[in-house]
Amino acid sequence: MARYITITLDKRGVTCRARLLDDDAPRTCDAVWNALPQSGDAYHAKYARNEVYTLIPRITAAPHRENPTVTPIPGDVCLFDFEPWEIGNSAYGYEPGSEAHAEQGATDLAIFYGRNNLLLNGDVGWVPGNVFAAIEDGLPELAAACNDLWMRGVEGETMSFARA
Repeated sequence: MARYITITLDKRGVTCRARLLDDDAPRTCDAVWNALPQSGDAYHAKYARNEVYTLIPRITAAPHRENPTVTPIPGDVCLFDFEPWEIGNSAYGYEPGSEAHAEQGATDLAIFYGRNNLLLNGDVGWVPGNVFAAIEDGLPELAAACNDLWMRGVEGETMSFARA
């Protein structure tokens, strides 16, 4: 039986529903499912293009690579597992004390809302993400809200993931 999650941009009041890809990424799906609910500050990507994400405490049960991609498509929901040294660089702009600076590293839960994404970071190279869910309902509304984040800023916005 299919499992679903909701992803919400809380301040903007926009929610979508995504189906977990249990056949393609079973360990990642289980790790995320067991860690829900999660919520954190929303960020719009600098490098990847059409991505909005939140950083949460590291999900240590998540596999390092499972169903990976460096070219996510609209509707992909990805998990990135980061060691502390990978995203704590002050050039990335994360506030001291944020999940990016956690001693154990961080998990990045991300949605992709448009085309032509490329997960290439100038500091470290390719950054594959585990595709663990696909947005099935609400992508057009979410894309409009994400575009608004890009144009007007993310300050005060949070992103929440929950079981549906």
